[in-house]
Amino acid sequence: MAHMNAPSWQQIIAQSERALACGALRSFDTVQSVIDDGGVRFLVRQAANLARKEEASKLAAKSAADAASAWRDPFSPCEEALRVGDIGERHFLLLNKFNVLAHHLLIVTTDFEPQESLIHQSDFAALFACLHRFDALGFYNGGTIAGSSQPHKHLQMVPLPLDGHALPIESFVESARTSGIFSAPQLAFKHAAAWLDHDDATRAHATYLQLLKAIGVRPLDVAGAAHQSAPYNLLVTRRWMLAVPRGVSHVEGVAVNALGFAGSLFVRDDAQRGIVERLGPMQLLASATIS
Repeated sequence: MAHMNAPSWQQIIAQSERALACGALRSFDTVQSVIDDGGVRFLVRQAANLARKEEASKLAAKSAADAASAWRDPFSPCEEALRVGDIGERHFLLLNKFNVLAHHLLIVTTDFEPQESLIHQSDFAALFACLHRFDALGFYNGGTIAGSSQPHKHLQMVPLPLDGHALPIESFVESARTSGIFSAPQLAFKHAAAWLDHDDATRAHATYLQLLKAIGVRPLDVAGAAHQSAPYNLLVTRRWMLAVPRGVSHVEGVAVNALGFAGSLFVRDDAQRGIVERLGPMQLLASATIS
């Protein structure tokens, strides 16, 4: 199919360099390690130093204060130094201002749409336009319990491989591949997956709706627009899609978003890393889903 226009990887690199130079883009230094659990090599990133931890705490406090005050949409208008470019007429590509992974990107709807509204065919078209340009993992946090911090609809992307590593759960999804909806038995958390042998937004949207049905998330009419009936996470690559139903946003204080189910976790400090080690990443993720 013909793809809509999307920014190139070279444009992303160039805008990232400009945003870093002017201070608009703020990356968190992390120390990366691996925890093997259930045959998956989970990538665990931990805040690297006290200054960064204190900065993260201040940002968390600011977020809490912002939540208690009148909300201002950070995407409308967005910070111009972070904007990479348009994706067709209904979306634009934005650098994630506070990132743990390099070149963490947001696909944002130009006009406000709620994050709890269902992903549309046009949203998939924007995602595939980017995936046509560069290989990446697309993901979606459907609501605050699923890890979303902004109510303005946005999908997210991180380039593949992840800091030189293959996507941790990829081999299990690939080995479980079959026609229709399937699950990978090695993944202890509840999920539903489907293989994509195309990059057609219409067919991808239909598959997405099937995945939501499989995990118990129904379309819910809110003022004439289809919304999710429950929180969920979605992972999308060029080859497959996977959905996870969510029950809680944190497990013993450790925040879990869509990247966790891909095999990439972030912890703030040694105490949180100890929780991940004690529970095991698989049990941590299983505890974040609904049974």
